[in-house]
Amino acid sequence: MAVAKAMGGASRQSAGEASRNQGRVQARAHEAELIREAQAGSRAAFDALVRQYEHQVLRLALHLTGSEHDAEDIYQDAFLKAYRYIGNFRFECSFYTWIYRIVTNLCLDQLRRRKTRREDHAVVLDRTGDEIDVLASISDTRSFSNPARELDRKLLGEKIQDALGKLTPRERMVFELKHYQGLRLRTIGEMLNTTEETAKNTLFRATKKLRLQLAELR
Repeated sequence: MAVAKAMGGASRQSAGEASRNQGRVQARAHEAELIREAQAGSRAAFDALVRQYEHQVLRLALHLTGSEHDAEDIYQDAFLKAYRYIGNFRFECSFYTWIYRIVTNLCLDQLRRRKTRREDHAVVLDRTGDEIDVLASISDTRSFSNPARELDRKLLGEKIQDALGKLTPRERMVFELKHYQGLRLRTIGEMLNTTEETAKNTLFRATKKLRLQLAELR
């Protein structure tokens, strides 16, 4: 009986996976059709693509720039650029990767022009837009209401910001796309028009630099 139950569970799991795969295939096919219609001049099709990715694009731009104003500008520039060059899309990657590539390049340009970030440098955004306290992983038994703790938090946040600021724009971009957006190195490489191996090496350099800068916080 136990074997039968196990086989039944495996069968249901297999059926569920097959259904999810079918759903993904259908979604990709629908997206491809929207892209072809947009390439043929359909504004409605392009608007449908915008609605599909607008929240992800704005969230990514906000996280990478740390500025609502800059994020909104990049959001608009990214979709304007996508609309202008949709005819060049060759289906060699997903539209998701293609639009993220545009966004990351715009953010890289912005980061090269300035090296400031959010006011609370100990807080970052994850891929869902929720805030993550970088310092929460640092062991500390003191109360957050303790003034000394708040001062420590500010000082440590400044050190984290200084460490991030010492990364090159590309190193910082790869690090954040990997650890805060949860993207695969292959996808990051595609977005930055480079190879997975190059993205991996860039991530290694960024991580090494941050470890050296933040070693005293451990």
